[in-house]
Amino acid sequence: MNKEFIIALEELEKTKNVDKRIILEALEKALVKSYQKNYDNNENVDVSIDDETGEIEVYSLKNVVEEVNEPIAEISKTKAKEIDPKLDLGDICRVKIAPKNFGRVAAQTARNIVIQKIRDAQRDSVYSEYLDRANEIITGVVQREDKFNVYINLDKIEGIIPIKEQVENETYTPNQRIKVLIKEVKNTTKEPQIILSRKDKALVVRLFELEVPEITNGIIEIYGIDREAGSRTKIAVFSNDPEIDSIGACIGFKGSRVNSIVEELQGEKIDIINYDKDIKVFIKNSLSPAEINEVYINDKKKQSLVVVREDQLSLAIGKEGQNARLAARLTGWKIDIKSQEEFDQLSQEEIDEILGLNEQTYKDLENIGENSKEDILEDENAQQGENLDIDKENIEDLSNDLDQIIKEDIEESDE
Repeated sequence: MNKEFIIALEELEKTKNVDKRIILEALEKALVKSYQKNYDNNENVDVSIDDETGEIEVYSLKNVVEEVNEPIAEISKTKAKEIDPKLDLGDICRVKIAPKNFGRVAAQTARNIVIQKIRDAQRDSVYSEYLDRANEIITGVVQREDKFNVYINLDKIEGIIPIKEQVENETYTPNQRIKVLIKEVKNTTKEPQIILSRKDKALVVRLFELEVPEITNGIIEIYGIDREAGSRTKIAVFSNDPEIDSIGACIGFKGSRVNSIVEELQGEKIDIINYDKDIKVFIKNSLSPAEINEVYINDKKKQSLVVVREDQLSLAIGKEGQNARLAARLTGWKIDIKSQEEFDQLSQEEIDEILGLNEQTYKDLENIGENSKEDILEDENAQQGENLDIDKENIEDLSNDLDQIIKEDIEESDE
């Protein structure tokens, strides 16, 4: 070792973020093992490296005794005091030794240690960098594809898109540049493993954040999103500025913004809708592009009945129920869709059943306690009237139905 070695370590410390002292400490431990291996003896040794000059010194550690029985491990008190006058019986004496050709062993060991520490530092650095970027979007280049994974070059490291995070109808071509979501970062003994996704709905959110400055600035917010990757996405947005049209801002001039996202998602359809605090309006919006006649709701059970014209029924439901399914997940409500003709043929009891009002009535009656018949009917009728806007005749019919449901309970309450 020499001064040049220390200078090289200092340069590594700056460029690779590898602590010089950590390398020297690791090298000292490795040299102890190298000495014991290459010089085939049982001496207890210690190695120290001067962090200024790079000079290596090897010491044999011996117990200070009155009479030496094991020369490898012991030294007499007289000789020990020649080395250090402060030593006494029972102390450890450090006897400097100069093993033949130890410099060659040290150089090879130092090379291996430095290489390993650089790898460790790079691995830790990459792990820390990508760990902080979890759930972010990143651009990479497709390297190759096998039966299970797509391998993406991220410049500093290679990431993988496992099969469960791939979109079924997407194609991945070598050298193709694509945007991916950093789904998870795992630290392994070899190198960090970067799990990427093209399927996660957060990818679409990040794409909108990239394309729509108003979202980044907080003028427009994304209320919710649901996605069937490769086919269709519904995203609900709202504006904090009444003068800014949230949907128009997301679409962009002549569709430039949303078209850029659709192109990145290889043709996936995107429905951008306005979020509304009025759940009836929100459900109507969520079923876009269908036109909705009316929405009836049961707030307690989050169930709704949507009425549309006959020519809008298939559009509202969507192919294989996709439009209704996405709308239900986006709003968090159960949505039952009927044409106007079907709705007109439903009895009030059937409507209540669709909305879960009959079941709710039974549950409410179980908790009646000492309420009178009049209180029960008043509460029940008020709720029915509020949710369905039904007229007095229907309320009277409902009262008759309730009489049948609560026969014995009502008689006891009357007494």
